[in-house]
Amino acid sequence: MDFRISGGSPSSSSTSSTDPHNSSTSHRRRHQNGGADNNSSDPMHSWWESISKARSRIQLLSSILPSDDPTAVASLVDSDRPARSLLLSHPAYSLLSTSLSAPSAGSGEDPLCHWLYDTFLSDDADLRLVVISFIPLLSSIYLSRVHSSSSTSPTPSLSGFEAVLLALYSAETKSRAGKPILVSIPDLSQPSVYHTPRAPIQNRPSSIRPAVGVLSPALEPQIAVKSTKRASIVGVALDSYFKQISQMPSWSKVDFCRFAADWAGQDCPCVWELDETHHGKLENLFSDNSRILDGLTEELRNMEIEEKPGGDSSKARIPLPWELLQPVLRIVGHCLLGPLNAEDVKNGASVAAKHLYARAQHDLVPRAILATRSLVQLDRRAREAARAADASGPASNATTPSKAKKPEVLLVSK
Repeated sequence: MDFRISGGSPSSSSTSSTDPHNSSTSHRRRHQNGGADNNSSDPMHSWWESISKARSRIQLLSSILPSDDPTAVASLVDSDRPARSLLLSHPAYSLLSTSLSAPSAGSGEDPLCHWLYDTFLSDDADLRLVVISFIPLLSSIYLSRVHSSSSTSPTPSLSGFEAVLLALYSAETKSRAGKPILVSIPDLSQPSVYHTPRAPIQNRPSSIRPAVGVLSPALEPQIAVKSTKRASIVGVALDSYFKQISQMPSWSKVDFCRFAADWAGQDCPCVWELDETHHGKLENLFSDNSRILDGLTEELRNMEIEEKPGGDSSKARIPLPWELLQPVLRIVGHCLLGPLNAEDVKNGASVAAKHLYARAQHDLVPRAILATRSLVQLDRRAREAARAADASGPASNATTPSKAKKPEVLLVSK
């Protein structure tokens, strides 16, 4: 079975539209079925068709995944929203992660890659979100295997992973319609409702146009993952993940932060250069409050990156060009500053930001240093503000009246 990057052949549709016999036959069949084509506009029919497609995809996935508990995925079929249940099922995510991490995964004959590819091409939004939630894991495995293969050993077949990445890239290319993503840079010399310009209005030229920056260049269609386009293709796939990040489960975000820290591959002391509360400095800052000290020490211990087997913690270090680093920083920034993110997501993003900052310093990339340093400083200030709020919380609550104010009642005369 071959992967199909483009749509189906138009020959069948053109034949049916030009053949009068086929046209009359189809019209007679619709008449005999009582206008079955009207079911496409029926909300109940569309809902049931979506449920049926999701259940069939889940049943197929259950037959592919090896598991000691066969009901871990198959039981999701009985849900009212099976695709959404699959997206929010941590056991299903763990099973898929284990299968994708197998040494034999990623080839062109891998049934799980075929399942991901076909599922992403479906028209069900929740099923597509399931595939998007595995972009961090799939990208990490793919990049680590590509860059870890030596020149003497043959590169393993990763055409299955590449087909899924190309499907995401093709969808994004189609949605952008050959246009770049631009951002308007405001001219601070122009008046606005937020500031008063320093220069007098009569001294400024009237033909000043706002500057426009290219956030992402126009995408070119790709039919294969070339070495020169690999970072761009993976970066576009990660950009698709960022667009749906508000609907991604927390464990997918935690995995991405861990992978981003591994990609940076920097464990030198400069990782903690901007962290004023790391290790021994905690004792001087919170010597009067042992409870807060114990909690923060445990939090920082959980934030540490464990060393990989074999003692080399930089094995997953990969090249980070700007077209790949830019979407990585967007995702890390959301995980770090999103108000609805869980604490383990924010802690993982904090570690990833510090490792990426150290990597940018070693690579001497100015814009990467500026972006990663900003993330580290924002994280530090947010944690300082949270600690200050916790410290001042009981004192402020003591002056707050305990009795709630009664709501006002408006009297309306009859």
